[in-house]
Amino acid sequence: MSPPCHTSALLLVFIALAVAGTEQSEERSCDVIGDESSESQMERALLKKLEPLSNMRFNVTVEKGKTENYIYHFRVCREVDSTSHDYGGLVQTDRQNGKTTVIGRINETQVFNGSDWIMLIYKGGDSYGRHCSGEKRRAVIMISCKRGVTASSFSIISEEREKEQECFYLFEMDSSVACPAENSHLSVGSILLITFVSLIALYIIGGFLYQRLVVGAKGMEQIPHFAFWQDLGNLVADGCDFVCRSKPRNAPAAYRGVGDDQLGEESEERDDHLLPM
Repeated sequence: MSPPCHTSALLLVFIALAVAGTEQSEERSCDVIGDESSESQMERALLKKLEPLSNMRFNVTVEKGKTENYIYHFRVCREVDSTSHDYGGLVQTDRQNGKTTVIGRINETQVFNGSDWIMLIYKGGDSYGRHCSGEKRRAVIMISCKRGVTASSFSIISEEREKEQECFYLFEMDSSVACPAENSHLSVGSILLITFVSLIALYIIGGFLYQRLVVGAKGMEQIPHFAFWQDLGNLVADGCDFVCRSKPRNAPAAYRGVGDDQLGEESEERDDHLLPM
């Protein structure tokens, strides 16, 4: 083989290895049961909402006497062990013998929600064997709203395997991703008031800086449109005076109080009466 052909063959091999490595490194995500075209907008939105949890791993240990000693491994829309390529999203490991059992797979996912919770279901797990008519296991994970917490309190609630069909493992956890969007507590009036106050503050500060730095005003003249506001104050005072008074301004008062001049006159008259005849 000539050197150019040998080089080309090596390049093709390297490219093939790089593509294979890329495909293996990409973790598979949840695949909702049914055709991709049948997925609803709600299901796509919920899977998007759960994305912040996809890089996290959750474990819980269950020990019942000497016969049951398990660890449950869970990931949200990701394989617990991506090297095994078994789509296992929730896996049980027996601590006594190391045996692993897939409880539910991410390629058979169901997801729906309520006002403050999201239900994630992995179906297609390993067969029960002698329980539940030998059907495949499934995991039900209830994600409840808890604000300020990305994820916590992952635990197993129960395992229902005494029925003939529809058996399941029930888990729960808390997460803020299940919480509804918080509505703004500001009313329309509050928003308008804040906007008005902000505009007033901008007018005063901006006008003050302009008068001081550009015009070179000093003292009260630094107030923007000082003459206008001064005249406006006088006009308002005149308006109040006009509206509040019930008679002409220069009309004499109906009642005259007792003044010093009247007291003086009465005092003099009384003295005249006391003079001897």
